[in-house]
Amino acid sequence: MSAKIRLQRHGSKKRPFYFIVIADARAPRDGKFIQKLGTYNPLTVPATIQLDRQKALEWLSKGATPTDTVRRILSFKGVLYLKHLLRGVGLGLFDDATAMEKFTKWSAEHEAQIKKRQEDAYRQKRSRRPMGRRPESRPQQSEGGDQG
Repeated sequence: MSAKIRLQRHGSKKRPFYFIVIADARAPRDGKFIQKLGTYNPLTVPATIQLDRQKALEWLSKGATPTDTVRRILSFKGVLYLKHLLRGVGLGLFDDATAMEKFTKWSAEHEAQIKKRQEDAYRQKRSRRPMGRRPESRPQQSEGGDQG
């Protein structure tokens, strides 16, 4: 049995929302899965990704193959980088503490980048918004001015 890490679609028409799951390669896209690793919402700016790094790393080490989109998600969240660092530890290139130090440094820089992207997207959205007038209160009609 070959396991794949892939997306399982949920959400309504034109409003996708995905679960990141481990599934048998022969199972249908939205069918039976082995374990749920997280969620992915592409509609937010930037996309919202909730992922259990430890479970993903464990399944990668067991030999599960991610699909192209999931590979990009894992790379974005740092799972593939962590796997790379742990392989270096296994080969004896550096110790575990150094690997974790490198990962935390990368993670902090990455979080700063994400925060900057969110702020830029928010600023762009605000600048595109029309600067219309606020609705003014309507002038009072005179009480004796009924026409009829």
